[in-house]
Amino acid sequence: MTSYYPVFLDLKGRSCVVIGGGLIAEGKIKSLIEHDCSITVISPEATSAIRKWANQDKITWHERVYQEGDLKGAFVAIAATNITEVNRVIAQEAESKKVLLNVVDYPPLCTFIAPSVVKRGQVTFAISTGGASPALARKLRETLEESDLLDYAELAPLLSKARSEVKTRGLQVPPDRWQQYITTDLIDMVRKGREVEALELLLSGLATAEEAP
Repeated sequence: MTSYYPVFLDLKGRSCVVIGGGLIAEGKIKSLIEHDCSITVISPEATSAIRKWANQDKITWHERVYQEGDLKGAFVAIAATNITEVNRVIAQEAESKKVLLNVVDYPPLCTFIAPSVVKRGQVTFAISTGGASPALARKLRETLEESDLLDYAELAPLLSKARSEVKTRGLQVPPDRWQQYITTDLIDMVRKGREVEALELLLSGLATAEEAP
């Protein structure tokens, strides 16, 4: 099986093309809209949600079948047509134009595959089985969504502020020291609205850690 390199893409302002207008395409488009990219949809038919997004100018919808050349200028493309031969032609164009391509449910034609995603605030978990079992990826996602581990995601804004302050002060804090001070007590303080106190406590601990022999 292909070994995939995990990565998060910055799609802001980039051109993304989705070929297909069914429910699967709708889900892909919904996710892309959240990332402030330029979305072009090509399909003779479209769900009511896709039509609504087109009417709201959130996407551009070309009401026709795919034509060679539709990927010109695209950064990312998603093929969700359910027509194998069309997907193969799309893959050939993507390869020739060096466009990143995901062909839904057909990894052999993909240059990237979409993981199962869990989001909590600023934290995103991406789960992949490398195409071996989408069902397992979904099971892991659903299990993680119910896990208390996600509570740590609530600390992201606080830790971002602490990281900036550590850089400003020129402190050298080893990675395991950060782990030592990322605790459930901090989570509790943030939940109770005591962010300032939590930040001071965290920075005090990190500064002390740097001074320790």
